Amino acid sequence: MKLTKFLISVAASALIAGTAIADDLKIGASLPITGGLSVSGEKHKQGYELCIKLINEAGGILGRQVQLIVSDNRSDPATAINQYERFINVDKVDAVYGTFSSRLTFPIANILAKNNMVHAVPSGGALRIYEQGHKNLFYFQPNAAEYTGASIAGLIKDLIPAGEAPKTAAVVYADDFFANAIGAGLLGQKVTDPANNKVIADLAPGYLADSGIKVVMEEKWPEEGFNDWLNLANSIKQSGAELVIGMTASAEEAVQLTRGLKTVGAKPKLVYLSQGAQAEYLEGVGEKAANGVLIHTSWHKDASFDSTIAGKPLSNADFVKDFQTEYGVAPDEDSAIPFAVCQGIEQAIIGAGSTDNAKMGDWLNARTKDNPVKTILGSFTWDEKGLPKDKPFLLTQWQDGALKIVYPKGELEGLDHLSYPKSGF
Repeated sequence: MKLTKFLISVAASALIAGTAIADDLKIGASLPITGGLSVSGEKHKQGYELCIKLINEAGGILGRQVQLIVSDNRSDPATAINQYERFINVDKVDAVYGTFSSRLTFPIANILAKNNMVHAVPSGGALRIYEQGHKNLFYFQPNAAEYTGASIAGLIKDLIPAGEAPKTAAVVYADDFFANAIGAGLLGQKVTDPANNKVIADLAPGYLADSGIKVVMEEKWPEEGFNDWLNLANSIKQSGAELVIGMTASAEEAVQLTRGLKTVGAKPKLVYLSQGAQAEYLEGVGEKAANGVLIHTSWHKDASFDSTIAGKPLSNADFVKDFQTEYGVAPDEDSAIPFAVCQGIEQAIIGAGSTDNAKMGDWLNARTKDNPVKTILGSFTWDEKGLPKDKPFLLTQWQDGALKIVYPKGELEGLDHLSYPKSGF
């Protein structure tokens, strides 16, 4: 009798303290909390944690509280691989969430496929990831990075009069999975499988050539340790390019590139950066320098998407409020995307009626336009490769210290007008 009371007391204490008990539903996520990708990695952690908190407050999933196990991969691919193997073989997790960046997502995709785990990808847009033949991939962003240029080309065609559109471009980018992928689409390059040099996709002639824009400068900088931003910016200025495209691997690189362009007095008509939707970018460069800069994004607080969590509606306004209450700051896409991944996995478990990953994958693959996964990024269905169907990128622009949605037309209500040409740095 005393032993029974003792065990009940221990279990109750564990619940009060938030400690996991045997019946918890365990989910693992390896994230770059330290290292070069740490800013986005920490925000991914916050997005996952907030989603789990809301789910647990509503009673958990299938009556079970959810325990999130997060490990710091230090922005290192080999560490990420080891951590996902540990989640599966040692921690015996019921499900996993994906990591940040194509550089880390590409190698772990093989591990999760081998172990038949649903791989919900928050941030891994390189096409090479989805051409490996894995059937367990579900990308929670609009499309592969190689196709980002379609939105840039569409904006120039639809929003800028032909006689005023930029005719020349400087294309500069990090030697990074994600940045190289965007560059391949813009420049019309071939995408190959590094294992066998097989051509995955031939993107010729490229979105810039299709738009009648001549590339007058192209330069790639090393993945790590680059700091010659002033010389790079001066070369861009000297090229006379009317359109500057900077594919950076992180928000910090976007800050450094913008600062360089400001210092040398570059005056392009239009600037597009692959990173920079974060508050850290605005703080790092200042309102004037940011004005007019375009950044593609998967999420925006003003997007009126239908979304659910724990079986109840959740608007983007609700998400922003909950995030600010929890962390004291406004969220950006680096927190919203993993939150959407968490929503998707929750819906998959409920839809499958279990944490059997094969059944979860079948349920996700069976989603249709009329019955999609509903998240704060909008609705999702996927093709056989794991890429979303019929989901365009959002193009946003910094205007007077606020990030405004300016494209695509017809997708969202209340779009802001494009500010063009850029008024300098």
